[in-house]
Amino acid sequence: MQIKNIIRILGLLVALLSVTMLPPALIALLYRDGGGVSFLTAFLFCLFAGLLAWYPFKNEKSDLRAREGFLIVVLFWVVLASFSAVPLLLLDNPNLSIADAFFESFSGLTTTGATILKEIDGLPHAVLWYRQQLQWLGGMGIIVLAVAVLPMLGIGGMQLYRAETPGPVKDSKMTPRIADTAKHLWYIYLFLTIACAISYWGAGMSAFDAICHAFSTIAIGGYSTHTDSMGYFNSPAINFVCVFFLLIAGVNFALHFAVLHSRSLKNYFFDPEFKVFIAIQFVLTLICLVVLLATGTYEDGFEAFDQALFQSVSISTTAGFATTSFADWPTLLPILLIFASFIGGCAGSTGGGMKVVRVVLLYLQGLRELNRLVHPKAVFTIKLGRKALPDRVVEAIWGFFSAYAAVFIICMLLLLATGMDDITAFTAVAACLNNLGPGLGAVAANFAEITDFSKWVLIVAMLFGRLEIFTLLVLFTPGFWRS
Repeated sequence: MQIKNIIRILGLLVALLSVTMLPPALIALLYRDGGGVSFLTAFLFCLFAGLLAWYPFKNEKSDLRAREGFLIVVLFWVVLASFSAVPLLLLDNPNLSIADAFFESFSGLTTTGATILKEIDGLPHAVLWYRQQLQWLGGMGIIVLAVAVLPMLGIGGMQLYRAETPGPVKDSKMTPRIADTAKHLWYIYLFLTIACAISYWGAGMSAFDAICHAFSTIAIGGYSTHTDSMGYFNSPAINFVCVFFLLIAGVNFALHFAVLHSRSLKNYFFDPEFKVFIAIQFVLTLICLVVLLATGTYEDGFEAFDQALFQSVSISTTAGFATTSFADWPTLLPILLIFASFIGGCAGSTGGGMKVVRVVLLYLQGLRELNRLVHPKAVFTIKLGRKALPDRVVEAIWGFFSAYAAVFIICMLLLLATGMDDITAFTAVAACLNNLGPGLGAVAANFAEITDFSKWVLIVAMLFGRLEIFTLLVLFTPGFWRS
């Protein structure tokens, strides 16, 4: 294990992270409502710590193997999210405990969107900006940006990319060079963020709110600058902008690149995962609309459609924005939407959950097993579109599903051991493991009232969800540490 090289890389990443604490300091200077000193102090601390870790090993340059790639990705999220908590610990408003600061930081960087803050409107603008910025940086994964930048510093990126990129097939690249792949991803990401911010502004948001919500929308994060989330604006136009860009961000970014490269929208309609993703959104919206109208939850048909569309897309893509408390809807709908978050977005998107393609493959594998019962001697292949998949991919999907279920059960049992009620425990783990944000019961609005132990358990769940289980779980296998 190349420990010195790993420390050098982490030092560089922490030093790069320190730069992200300067924009909130400038926001504090602009609005003069506090927080500037805390962010400047955090910037100096993180910069010094990063350089202190990097300098002794600055000449330790060698190619990374797969093991180092997985370890760096895990340490990247743990270390950077921990350092991201530093300014939150230094702030007077809000005054957070260590557990609360780490929970908010990890939730932001992993784009979970769960918060321990009860009131958000009265916070300094610097804090509001920083929370949204954390989600934006974590949305695509800062590691992809690092892959594009760090080769100039003598750090190979292929192993990092394979460890970080979500989805069952990790070796496909859009361009021959991995750094170019990362740059193209970020160009698309940045363009969508700018387009989203302009759209929000045009729909009636202030410039500050528009930029902040664009950060969390494209990242499918769910943080807001207001306690009532999107409900604060009470605007169908803003709701539509949010839904539109959540759907775009929930699609595989490699597919966006293919469409731009070929200059043809046909690539979307030829992609089986995209078609299933859109079909899921349509069915969920239709079910919610029918139930809301049948139960008289909303008297106005347009309002019912607006709420059904927004909440369906927001929860199922794992964003977690809210226009109303969906927990107050007829019981069927909140439970349905929580289960929909287990599917999440497409592989290669900024969404959480198990990813649409994995669920599709699980369904196809189930059908194959049923056909084998009827025709034991027949040979059945699983195809995604027109491409037949090797059994190794299908086996990996089943392994992922098993590990996902095991992690979920263990985290839920730990929460139940603290005395938490079953609905709260189930939905809290679902919200954090799927990187969703809001749950039901005691965590419907925020996570402030749960115990510190529960918060640390859910932080681990966030990491498992963001790293898609295997990347983190592989570190617990004895074979990983054998030389």
